[in-house]
This record gives sequence, C-alpha cells and structure tokens, in this order.
Amino acid sequence: MTILALIVSAVLVGIDQLLKAIVTTNMTEFQTIPCIPGLLNWTYIHNEGAAFGILQNQRTLFIVLTVVLIGGCIALLFTKTARASKWITATLSLIVAGGIGNLIDRIATGRVVDYISVSFFPPIFNFADCCVVVGAGMAAIYFLVLEPRQLKRAAKETADSAAALEEQPAEDGQKPGQP
Repeated sequence: MTILALIVSAVLVGIDQLLKAIVTTNMTEFQTIPCIPGLLNWTYIHNEGAAFGILQNQRTLFIVLTVVLIGGCIALLFTKTARASKWITATLSLIVAGGIGNLIDRIATGRVVDYISVSFFPPIFNFADCCVVVGAGMAAIYFLVLEPRQLKRAAKETADSAAALEEQPAEDGQKPGQP
C-alpha cells in the first residue's frame, strides 16, 4: 500500500503541475476567468508566501520546512501504523503531493502559481494547497475522532478478555487467583 500511496502522490503532483501549466500558458497574471459566476473563478497570481499568501518572501524557510515535512510524511508511510490504516496512508499521500507540487514551483521560480478563487474564501489558492488542506483535515479527523474510538474499542476488548479469563475455572477447579 505504501508504493500505491507514493504513486497516487505522483499522479496528484502531475495534476497540479498540469493545471499550473495550463494557467500560466493561457492566462496573464492577474487575469480572471469566471467559471461559476458568483462562486468560482480562475484568477492567475503568483504567491511568494505560504498557503493562502501568509509569510511572504520566505523562500528558503519554505523550501527547508517543505522538504522536512515531505520526508517525515514519506517516512511515516513506511511505519506499521500507516500500513495498517488506509485513512492514514491517504492522508500522508495528499500532504506529500501538495508539498511536492508547491515545492517544485518554489525551487523553479521562487514563488507558487495560484489560480483558484472562490467567493466565500478570499485567498486565491491552487490544487496543491487543496491536497495539503484536505490531508491536514483528514489527519485532524483521525487524531480527534477515529483514533480515540479505536483506543476505546481496544480498551473495552481488553477488559472483556480479562473478565472472560476470570470466569474460567483453572485446571484444579478453582478460579484463577484463588488459593
């Protein structure tokens, strides 16, 4: 499943780079093309900051942090926990894809191509940002909802198993723990 996750990440990076190439080839910077009037536009801008335009002009910092984050996520893909959870594998795959998609831009040009503009969210963003945000959201759901449920279920099963052992008579006819 780890190799599949890396393949999915590569496909998502390819989609991100293809969309950015379409935008940069067919639009001029600051041009807006309405897609769904009043809701969704393609608006071509360059972003020298982090997601949604924060921390402008910190190229080296972003490259270093992104490489560390991607490396950490890829390492996590090879852990027993990630291999046992399709949810965690998908989460890490999305974060890796988004990180690499924007890293390519930062290394090549020092800035990221953004083009998705929605009426209810002012910052303009791109497909790679979507991958990172969805992956981060999935991680939050896992750690805040899914993992606590799994831990609770495992604790109940352990308690039930211990109770069942207490009920079984020992070979000498006595319950375990009786003299």
